[in-house]
Amino acid sequence: MNMAEILLDNYCFPENLVGMQEAIEQAISSGEILHISDRKTLAAVLTAGVQGALNDPRLVVSYEPNYTPATPATLPYQSPEQLKSIIKSSIKVEVLQNNIGYLRMDHIIGKEIAEETGSLFLERVWNKVFQTSSLVLDLRYATTGDLSGIPYIVSFFSDAGMLTHIDTVYDRPSNTTTELWTMPSFLGERYGKRRDLIILTSKRTIGVAEGVAYLLKHLKRALVVGERSAGGSVRIEKLRIGEFDFYITVPVTRSLSPLTGQSWEVSGVSPCVDVSAKDALDEAKSLLVVRASFPKAVQGVSDIIRNFYSFTDKIPTLIQHLASTDFFSITSEEGLAAKLNYELQSIAEDPRLNIKVMLEPPVVIEEAQEPNHIPDDPSFLEALIDTVFKVNILSGNTGYVRFDEFIEAPILVKFGEQIFKNVWDPIRDTKNLIIDLRFNSGGPLTAVPVLLSYLHDSTPPVHFFTVYNRMDNITTEFHTLTALPGTTYGSQRGVYVLTSYHTATAGEEFAYLTQSLRRATVIGEITSGTLLHSKSFQVEDTNIVITVPIMNFIDNNGECWLGGGVVPDAIVLAEDAMEQAHRIIAFHEEVCNLVELAGDLLKVHYAIPEVAINVTRVLKSKWAEGSYRAVVDYESLASQLTADLQETSGDHRLNIFYCDTEPEVLQNLPKIPSPDEVQDIINTFFKLEILPENIGYLRVDMMPGTEVLKIIASQLVDLVWIKLVNTDTLVIDIRFNTGGSSSAIPFLCTYFFEPEPLRHLYSVFNRSTGTMTEVMTLPEVPGPRYSSQKDIYVLTSHMTGSAAEAFARAMKELGRATIVGEPTVGGTLSSGTYQIGDSILYASIPNNVVLSAVTGKVWSISGVEPHVAAQAKDALYVAQKIIETELSPEAAVSGQHKMAKMLLPLALLVILSNVLAVHCSFPPTLVSDIAKIFMDNYCYPKKLGGLKEAIEAASNNTEILSIQDPRTLASVLTTGLQKTINDPRLVISYDPDYIPAKPPVLPPLPPEQLITIIKSSIKLEVLENNVGYLRIDRIIGEEMAEKIGPLLVENVWNKIVPTSALIFDLRYTASGEMSGVPYIVSYFSEAEPLIHIDTIYDRPLDTTTELWSMTTLLGERYGKSKDLIILTSKNTKGVAEAVSYALKNLKRATIVGEKTAGGSVKIDKLKLGDTDFYFDVPTVSSTSPITGQSWEINGVTPCIEVDAEDALDAAVAIINLRAKIPAIIQAVGVLVEDNYAFADTGANASETLLGLLEKGHYSMIASQEELETQLSSDLKELFGDKCLAITHKPGKPPMANLPPEMLVEMIKSSFHTDVLENNIGYLCFDAFGDYEQVAPIAKVVVENVWNKVVDTDAMIIDLRNNLGGSTSAISGFCSYFFDGEKPLLLDTLYTRPTETTTEMWTLAQLTGKRYGQKKSIIILTSGATASAAEEFVYIMKKLGRAMIVGETTNGGCHPPEHFHLADGNMYLSIPVTHSDTTHGPAWEGAGISPHIPVPADAALDTAREILNKHLRGQK
Repeated sequence: MNMAEILLDNYCFPENLVGMQEAIEQAISSGEILHISDRKTLAAVLTAGVQGALNDPRLVVSYEPNYTPATPATLPYQSPEQLKSIIKSSIKVEVLQNNIGYLRMDHIIGKEIAEETGSLFLERVWNKVFQTSSLVLDLRYATTGDLSGIPYIVSFFSDAGMLTHIDTVYDRPSNTTTELWTMPSFLGERYGKRRDLIILTSKRTIGVAEGVAYLLKHLKRALVVGERSAGGSVRIEKLRIGEFDFYITVPVTRSLSPLTGQSWEVSGVSPCVDVSAKDALDEAKSLLVVRASFPKAVQGVSDIIRNFYSFTDKIPTLIQHLASTDFFSITSEEGLAAKLNYELQSIAEDPRLNIKVMLEPPVVIEEAQEPNHIPDDPSFLEALIDTVFKVNILSGNTGYVRFDEFIEAPILVKFGEQIFKNVWDPIRDTKNLIIDLRFNSGGPLTAVPVLLSYLHDSTPPVHFFTVYNRMDNITTEFHTLTALPGTTYGSQRGVYVLTSYHTATAGEEFAYLTQSLRRATVIGEITSGTLLHSKSFQVEDTNIVITVPIMNFIDNNGECWLGGGVVPDAIVLAEDAMEQAHRIIAFHEEVCNLVELAGDLLKVHYAIPEVAINVTRVLKSKWAEGSYRAVVDYESLASQLTADLQETSGDHRLNIFYCDTEPEVLQNLPKIPSPDEVQDIINTFFKLEILPENIGYLRVDMMPGTEVLKIIASQLVDLVWIKLVNTDTLVIDIRFNTGGSSSAIPFLCTYFFEPEPLRHLYSVFNRSTGTMTEVMTLPEVPGPRYSSQKDIYVLTSHMTGSAAEAFARAMKELGRATIVGEPTVGGTLSSGTYQIGDSILYASIPNNVVLSAVTGKVWSISGVEPHVAAQAKDALYVAQKIIETELSPEAAVSGQHKMAKMLLPLALLVILSNVLAVHCSFPPTLVSDIAKIFMDNYCYPKKLGGLKEAIEAASNNTEILSIQDPRTLASVLTTGLQKTINDPRLVISYDPDYIPAKPPVLPPLPPEQLITIIKSSIKLEVLENNVGYLRIDRIIGEEMAEKIGPLLVENVWNKIVPTSALIFDLRYTASGEMSGVPYIVSYFSEAEPLIHIDTIYDRPLDTTTELWSMTTLLGERYGKSKDLIILTSKNTKGVAEAVSYALKNLKRATIVGEKTAGGSVKIDKLKLGDTDFYFDVPTVSSTSPITGQSWEINGVTPCIEVDAEDALDAAVAIINLRAKIPAIIQAVGVLVEDNYAFADTGANASETLLGLLEKGHYSMIASQEELETQLSSDLKELFGDKCLAITHKPGKPPMANLPPEMLVEMIKSSFHTDVLENNIGYLCFDAFGDYEQVAPIAKVVVENVWNKVVDTDAMIIDLRNNLGGSTSAISGFCSYFFDGEKPLLLDTLYTRPTETTTEMWTLAQLTGKRYGQKKSIIILTSGATASAAEEFVYIMKKLGRAMIVGETTNGGCHPPEHFHLADGNMYLSIPVTHSDTTHGPAWEGAGISPHIPVPADAALDTAREILNKHLRGQK
């Protein structure tokens, strides 16, 4: 117990001691501790217990019978010589090479000595280092010091001006808090903030020196180099426990940084650069030399960009961004290059602009210069041309030209005749031309237009491309050359360009332009991506090289080409390109005919003839323009034709597809179900349910044809329809119905109309037969019809098509149904399928035109627009809500209630102006009395427009007054009134015994009776953890407050104010005065600024009163910073609702409990004339200026909805959670700063998050789930990393110790393999396993998965649903796709916590056979592809080993580590590792863009198409 008292009085974290005394008492009462006889063992047990309980290793209990407390040293008078000796012994100063100051401090002197030695310190120390260019502050040996010296040191390294709060020191014995601030003035000059400062630390650096290092690091004023410091304390005392010889070491003073919300104590100061203490000074000197070059290097990069970058419009933004970039944390030239590269790429979005470190000068590939002198020697010329150009005539009269470099344009022009003779003339009569660039390494760009001109007609001139050269500031346009010798090859014959990975510079530009000009089909491999548009510059005095685009290459479409390689129309291996070219040439010979035949089919069958003629003309034009040169097989031709047909016609229903076998639609096979199949058809395509309120629900997923309907009709009626026909409303769900037979439409529609007359649904014009058919409802159908008086709702989606949308449109146009959902697909009732010639291509052509039965106009092909738009998934819910509002509770009651339902708006009654007066049981003026009271007193006068005129028109002729029973009449009037005005507070009552109540008046009372009244209506308690509880069952008004205010403050409020949080219980509050609202709101807000709380409108007085917070109050305010939770129930009513609504919407209180009653400010009960009828009318309204709405009628919705009886416990739980939030936020910030893979990005995490905390960003958090969601959202927004999030630590699935047969089955289910056409392997898996788990089962994976695909000729690896996993198995998996002759560096991984770099290499030994690096691989990706899957894609793309097809990947991260944050299962997920960023950002956060971007669901088909182009026919 003595130990507990010492801790309570001295431990500097008193908030951690809650329950400590009780725990010790329980431990003592258990007797276990007292049984320990050895005192030192007891001390060790107590130490372990107290350290474990408080998580503080500084708390140590010892048994020391001979201990003598040391007497604290007092500073005697010191002579100048003695002061000099103190300075000399604790401080060493030196100026090193390169004007680097060196200051070693082994003891941090305090304020007292600093004031005495100030002039000596300046003379002996400071003046020697002040003039240096940078400074090393050596604290490696600093083990003692005085905390009061910290402001001096920090101030020396700060600028004058705004003072900075640098530390907060709390001393527990004195219970005082001291804030340390920088100093406005002191002796000597400041070193300031602009010069570099490096602090050296070691594992011996302890105490005050740690405070100095920590503060200057987090002020971003100093880089810390060396070892993590000791993690000492501000002050520790060794205190005797009672009268025994036991002592406890207790930290009595603590430091809390306002910069980070944390401290250096215990954990120490982590260095920015981690090196051994003995190497720290050398490292610091090297670092300062490097950092000294940074400003000049950044300026050099800026100058190069300013002078040479070809996108001149981007230059100002880039320069400004570099000038504002923070390079504080950069510690190497490599880091500077990576930082510069990242910042430039993020702004420029130009892959040609990059920065990296190169130890050797850059190899500059210059464009060949035009020769000053061109020899005229004919023999030399002949030899040159024969060397460059290889010409041949291949089978099929196909010309072949190969050239492996582009020779200078002047040679091409000057010796054009010789070139024509040797090159173009031999091939002039060929049918097609193959240009072989597979071995072309490039040459001068000016040669490209010369060669392109030979591939075009001499007239008209064609614009090829435009080049902007920044170096010369010249824009040059290149067109066809008109003065070429001989005749050109022209633009009509086929040209086929072969490429490879070696095709570079001008060769790539030539291939790219033949594609964009639609002049050639490109076949082969993706080109190298090596352009001559950029120039590399070495930044002066560094190894940093910046590559800057100095030219912009703008194609004939106005697009600037940023390089990246040319993607061929047909991708095949280079060695297979020639063979593939011959196949495509043969295919192209029939393409023209197929295009013409497609147009002919359209003219014959398409529903709109004039559109068909125009489309046919456009197809011919596109063929002539070369648009079909990019098609290389039936699939690509079908795709291109479909795109052209739909674009030209605007009709998305037109479709061309290819099929190796005759499509089923052409086979006219009967599909009549057998009797056994009928039940299955009904169960599959028809689903029914009876929803609440007797709402029928029918889901129809297919429209069956006539023959099928005949077979299933009787059972369909018995099994489905009979169960629905007696419902009050019907919902027909066709959201999943893609169509079927249109013959089902009249059959289905007939059930919803009367037998006579037959209804015209729509008309159909069939183009093929030239006939017009009117589609009508049927005279008879099996079973009963659905009453035409009942409502029908039809649910639609973007999938709803064909016959299903025709049904929806017909029901909509005839006004028989309300359509809810999404616009339908816009399909067609009937499309014919026609073979294009004798090919395997088929055309699906809409051959019907549907005309509206209402307007006679053609139905739009854009789909059916719903009456009520909603997402498909929400359509049923929305329909149900609409039905709820339409169905009144009185629907099934007497005819008297039905009369009430027909009351006219605002007149409130069924006014029959032309009906003769009838005998009335009640005064005929009753109608006008109701209306007049309503007009004069109802608090929403805007709703009353036109009421006066309605009353005058109605006169006294009212049929409703013939109702004999007065209470029935009152009920009927109330029902009509409430439904018409939509206000349940409006009540007509018949009450002959009613006596109006008089408002109570408080008589004069003595103080003791007032106190009794207060205690009876107010309950007060202080709960555990200093949480206040205040229950008020009536809100007192201004008059009462003025009378009992002092008593209320003394007996209630003064007990509440000191609490840490308050629970305000209004669960039982049903009365009060509105004038009390400003008092309550003011106590929970600040005095300034004033807050407009509410606006009260009084209709009888026609006055508006604004309620504002109050500037002065009796007693103290509770303020805005402490938690306030209001408890509500369904009984909370009136003024209490106003209080809750205001404080909730001011974001001052969290509401917990049930939704409130939805009462009113004031309701008056007014007598109707001389009768015993009374009218309850809300006469006063409340409108919140914050929301523009009110709590009246609707009530106040709680933030956390729980049963009223559970509300108090829920509130306590919320307060306890909020008490933990600051610590959680602090922990998150530090963990991110210390562990996040991208140190620069996470550097300010603590400061940023604590800033949000101080602004109240987390003040309204009400659950751990909400905290996790909000904090995850903030981390993603602040740091742009979706992997940085609050999570629950995942468990690892155990793979060891599984039975072999279960292991095999698990692997089989995890992988999917297939061998597709042309021996294409398909491998799909959805996660990467940990290497430690995968390695033991590699043999099983190889035998059951890998061996099925390893012998294929090409492979598709499907990672579209692969969410990643561990990256430890990546190197092994990648290794299978490379030859094993030599190791290959795959990636370099940097891990932040350990600050280690790991190289990932291919493996020399593998289980099973390698796939090798010569066979084609395509990887499929989607937006879900993440983590380890992205690392694999990144490596394979970076090394050029695979083509990526699909969507940009998720942009996730390497598998994160999980750090425990708080009690329970709350963890922070932090990516601690990132891929190599030497050459710019990798994939983390941004994802990997595919070579071929297509939607994920189309990726597999696209990949198969690409590989089939390569492999088809080779087997």
